[in-house]
Amino acid sequence: MKTSQFRMRQCAIKGVEAVEADTAHSFARHTHDQFGVGVILRGAQKSASGRGPVEAGPGDMITVNPGEVHDGHPIGGEGRSWRMLYFDPSVIAQAVLDICEGRPEDFVFSRPVMSDGSAARRLLPVYAAMTQMRETLEPETGFLQLVASMMDRKPASRFIPPSIGRAKALLDDDPAAATTLADLAAASGLSRFQVVRAFSEVTGLTPHAYLVQRRVRAVRRMIAKGTPLADAAFAGGFADQSHMTRAFVRAYGVTPGAYALAHS
Repeated sequence: MKTSQFRMRQCAIKGVEAVEADTAHSFARHTHDQFGVGVILRGAQKSASGRGPVEAGPGDMITVNPGEVHDGHPIGGEGRSWRMLYFDPSVIAQAVLDICEGRPEDFVFSRPVMSDGSAARRLLPVYAAMTQMRETLEPETGFLQLVASMMDRKPASRFIPPSIGRAKALLDDDPAAATTLADLAAASGLSRFQVVRAFSEVTGLTPHAYLVQRRVRAVRRMIAKGTPLADAAFAGGFADQSHMTRAFVRAYGVTPGAYALAHS
């Protein structure tokens, strides 16, 4: 695989996405609305996550939780390669329900990196089964075993002050709207500067960066359902398709077109 190559793979189970990468690309701070788990195959990277700083090298398994602000930068000049699986929260929730025999339990990846080797050995066969697109018994079995091995209690959620909760809800309710900082200030009862400072402290992102992430996540869902790229850009609140493409690549490493092909 050549440097800076990203490949989306179709998966045997609906609600699961696979990404293969070999790149020196640096990812800015962003979030996913999925659970992500992967293995570093070559090279190394460092990143900041909601669970602390992370350094991972060959054979290490890395994880990310939905909504967790993180970035990613190569260590050294050779870049790194990895395999990642992304699971919709509904897929994880159903798996946990099965594992707990009908008792609802919260699930979270508690460790951002696992370096004991056994975690990677568990994941790679699941990745292979998911992407070979044969019958679903093998990937479902491996997936359930993987989730069961990584179950942990979800920590208490970070407290969100009501003022910032109102500002956040304004962005969540309609990410495509042309919301201004004055709108957020009015909703929260704070000054514009107070909104920026408090919002960043609570979410890890500025209001603008948070809004872009919400828009990217919205267009990702639309594209997966077959919405044409130009229509997704407009419906998602982006100025144009090129603006959407730049934001999409910064967040996911692949273009919206490549993502669409993986779901065609």
